[in-house]
Amino acid sequence: MLQLLLTLTICGLLSAQQPPSQDKLPTFVGGTKLITAPVLVYDHQGNYVNGLQPSQFHLFDNQKPQDISVDVSYIPISMVICLQVNSHVEGLLPQIRKIGNLIEPLIVGEQGQVAVIGYDSRIRVLQDFTSDSGRITEAVRNIYPGSRQNRMIDAVMTATQMLSHMPNNRRRVILLIGETRDGSSEHRLSEVLTEMELKNVMLYAVDMSRLASTLTAKMDPGRPLTLPPAMYGQNLPPFYPNTPTSVAFALQQGIAARAQFLPLLIEVFKDVKSIWVDNPVEAFTKGTGGSEFGYYKQRGLEEAIERIGAELHSQYLVTYRPNNMEEGGFHEITVTISNPTATTVQTRPGYWISGVK
Repeated sequence: MLQLLLTLTICGLLSAQQPPSQDKLPTFVGGTKLITAPVLVYDHQGNYVNGLQPSQFHLFDNQKPQDISVDVSYIPISMVICLQVNSHVEGLLPQIRKIGNLIEPLIVGEQGQVAVIGYDSRIRVLQDFTSDSGRITEAVRNIYPGSRQNRMIDAVMTATQMLSHMPNNRRRVILLIGETRDGSSEHRLSEVLTEMELKNVMLYAVDMSRLASTLTAKMDPGRPLTLPPAMYGQNLPPFYPNTPTSVAFALQQGIAARAQFLPLLIEVFKDVKSIWVDNPVEAFTKGTGGSEFGYYKQRGLEEAIERIGAELHSQYLVTYRPNNMEEGGFHEITVTISNPTATTVQTRPGYWISGVK
């Protein structure tokens, strides 16, 4: 009997050391198992459609129907406000300082949590997450201009990492107030957008006017000229080639609609070296299901804050675990509504799975 028990024990140990079966289920590499899709529903007049029931929502992931959960009640918001505070926008900062007291009543509500980041050549956390509206107002009011650099993409990455520690039962939102261009970030657009998709972070943007910031900016003295004057302005070519700016303008004309934007978004995720994205904010907003607003004067800034609050408070939150995780690449999300008044549905276009193993 003792010999039999010893034999069985040895056989069990040997079987445990065998390599796992190759038929095991695929595992995400760089993906996420729980997908959150914020959904806005409009009628034919462009008004929000409220009061829909979960059974009226249908979600398709790469055209495959999914088993979804729809939360029609209000979900608390955790938000990071990213403010551009470099010297180039110094003339616009007085307008920004006045909006701190609008964040709690118009956007996050009494249950919300807000943190504030300022970015130039540095990424500074001006206020960690708080529910105290007074601290939010003070942090925004006390911003001051820094260097001329603009690390906008790095600031979005920092905000995403801060939000990743928030519970899953809170909506994770970034409010970016700054110019649409990036000047000196270390992170790539594709890297940050992928991280936002993984952490279910949505970005809303209020764009500072480039014209206004340029007109109000202090003159940059630049570097002193060390060559003789006769060596400047000579032998210029008679014709100029296409510039990245002109190419970017042509691209932007074709990505207004969701279907036209998807190819560009996929190229961003692939991190194609030749692609030029003059407006990374557009990729952040459209890629995460958020919206982008512009302003020129103080009232325009306040109206943009009001519209963002209205969108967030009119959203339905759809969550699901994809039943097609073995498909690598870009997963397109489509939501339909079984209601005759629902004519337009806005949600995030999809998410990226880098591969399976």
